[in-house]
Amino acid sequence: MSVRDDLAERVGVDLEAVDPLRVALYATLVGLVAFYLSPLESGLMTALKTEAEFATSPPFVPPTVEGFTLEPFGVAIDTLSSAILNSIMLAVPATVLSALFGSFAAYGLTNFEWRGQLGVVALFIAGIFIPYQAVLIPLSRLWAIVDTQSLLAPVLDITVFSVQVPVLGTVELATHPHYASIINLIITHTAYGIPITTLLFRGYYKKLSTEMLEAARLDGAGAFTVYRRIVLPLSMPMFAVTLIYQFTQVWNDLLFALIIIPSGSGPAAVATIALNELTGGIIQTFNTQMAGAFVAALPTLLVYVLFGDKFAKGVAGGT
Repeated sequence: MSVRDDLAERVGVDLEAVDPLRVALYATLVGLVAFYLSPLESGLMTALKTEAEFATSPPFVPPTVEGFTLEPFGVAIDTLSSAILNSIMLAVPATVLSALFGSFAAYGLTNFEWRGQLGVVALFIAGIFIPYQAVLIPLSRLWAIVDTQSLLAPVLDITVFSVQVPVLGTVELATHPHYASIINLIITHTAYGIPITTLLFRGYYKKLSTEMLEAARLDGAGAFTVYRRIVLPLSMPMFAVTLIYQFTQVWNDLLFALIIIPSGSGPAAVATIALNELTGGIIQTFNTQMAGAFVAALPTLLVYVLFGDKFAKGVAGGT
């Protein structure tokens, strides 16, 4: 018996039936996955090392027993806790509002015929391709003229208070003047997210059964009733797509935050600004920076975990 036959008998595999092309394909895919995940592995290993351990070993090498520490994560959480709460207060309303307004607009653009409809669709498409840099000066001038704090003062008077947040511990919320900057960011991200959410919902709604909607109208249901009772329940997969996409975009934004929040790294700072400040300074603590990056990325990861199945269904067209 040859060595090849002996090996096939031991492992229980018919080597003649093994496709070399398939083996090469899987080997290539595994290599690409390892290459793609290598920066994450290096970042995690760096975050788990002491400064002395990081200085004496390559970033991708796991820490030794003496060089292992969780202190960088503790420092990162203490530094970013207030900013993460600000980002949650920003990202959740901005994401939900842009998805809702996009759904409303798409419903009007797909289920009704009216003059100028194609022109409005063209404007939504153009809105997607407007770069952030092109609106920075008008945006900064707008929020310099509009005094959100004065407008909200009669109906919103928030004072300083502290809350207990799991994992983050005690977080002191900023006074209401700083919340004006958060509200400005919510409005900005909502407006900037409406074009892309509208087109996503429009493509989804064009696949809905027109006979079903017409039957509802013949039964006497109005436009709002049709949307609330039929279209909205069927839109949950696409809501998952838009919520994940918009939440990620809003959470990771740094440019608008730097322009709209005048206090920089003050009480109104969001997670990206605080993380940017964490990487500054003369002495670079790379383990703390990497830990901060993982802490700041955790909310988006949780969103993908919670809505991942609906996201896949929405991308597949709801089938």
